[in-house]
Amino acid sequence: MRLARPHKFCISVSRASLANRGRVSLPWSLGGVLLAVGLTVLASVGCHKQELPPQPYVAFVVNNQSQSVVAVNLAGPQIVATIPVAPLPEKAVRRPGHKEIYVASKSGTVSVINFPELAVAHTLDLGQSAGDLVFSPNGDYAYVLEPQAGRIAFLDCNTLKETGQVSLVPKLAHLAITPDGKTLIASDPAGDRLFFVSTKERRVLGSVKVGKTPGPMAVLHDSSVVFVADTGDEKISAAEISSRTILAHIEMGSRPDGLVLKPDGGELFVFSNEGSSMTIVDAFHDNIEQVFPTGKDPVAAVFKRDSSMMYLATSGDGFVTAFDITNRAVQSTVHVGVSPVALALTPDERFLAVADSASGSLAVVRTSPLSLVTVLPVGSNPVDVIVPGWELDQKKQ
Repeated sequence: MRLARPHKFCISVSRASLANRGRVSLPWSLGGVLLAVGLTVLASVGCHKQELPPQPYVAFVVNNQSQSVVAVNLAGPQIVATIPVAPLPEKAVRRPGHKEIYVASKSGTVSVINFPELAVAHTLDLGQSAGDLVFSPNGDYAYVLEPQAGRIAFLDCNTLKETGQVSLVPKLAHLAITPDGKTLIASDPAGDRLFFVSTKERRVLGSVKVGKTPGPMAVLHDSSVVFVADTGDEKISAAEISSRTILAHIEMGSRPDGLVLKPDGGELFVFSNEGSSMTIVDAFHDNIEQVFPTGKDPVAAVFKRDSSMMYLATSGDGFVTAFDITNRAVQSTVHVGVSPVALALTPDERFLAVADSASGSLAVVRTSPLSLVTVLPVGSNPVDVIVPGWELDQKKQ
């Protein structure tokens, strides 16, 4: 099979003004950053209209070392609750259709947080560890990966009981679910393969060999194809879910570390720490469209619902970048901290909540224009943040 070869498109900006200052490494383009900063300053000077503050949305920040989830009122911003959870929490996911947050901890426990109570209502002890957690589309069931034991636990969210499990192989990496809720997909780095599991029958459907050390995955909206980052190779793999066969190996030019699918499903964005790059892949034709330089260690991204804009956090330099997808251009860049590792948009898409693991803080960032509003200390080693769209009753505070 002939594989598409990447071709790089660089953002070119004049650096004549830096001729006598030596070479400086900054994300995307130093000229672009300076221009963005300059325009922001001019806009703030020339405009007297006061920007509206954030709505009282609640951001849930997972603190890995503090063993807690902090609830932040973004309208303050201020911490409204510090919720103790099981040791080494890693991931928070909202249960669809319910005001509940499920928190998976490496210690093997899932903590269920209720809103507006902002307290742990239930805990589920699963075993040695708990990694990725995904829900059925209606939120009735949760599926939790136990990486060390190499199994998937099936949870009934209405009775809060484990109803079954499927054993695979030890040291699994990631778990994904098809949008139709019928198939779970687990990546096996040691075996260089993906496992497919039926949610209804609770059995292994089969597996497929991919590239070296498969990691994060993304599934097309029609549940037909899964893409996986082959973190030990300079490529990603595409596999057909129904037949469990490889459709393509797509060469990247550098090792991929993560990938996200655009909301409309047409394009896949692949991030590489090694290459400090972002590769845009045509998800329907399995070929590379463009490659762009990024800041150091691109780690997390979120999109506007209309797929017009993507916000990217780079943990190696502390920046968040707004990338105009329609025009294929960097709109603006803002420095938010030391090492941002997770970010979430507010439902009105006017603000970003950005978790910084190194500084133990949450940055609140305005999206238009991209600018830092404030930074709030939240705990030790925040690793995840979600903004599910719930608002606090300001009168009760």
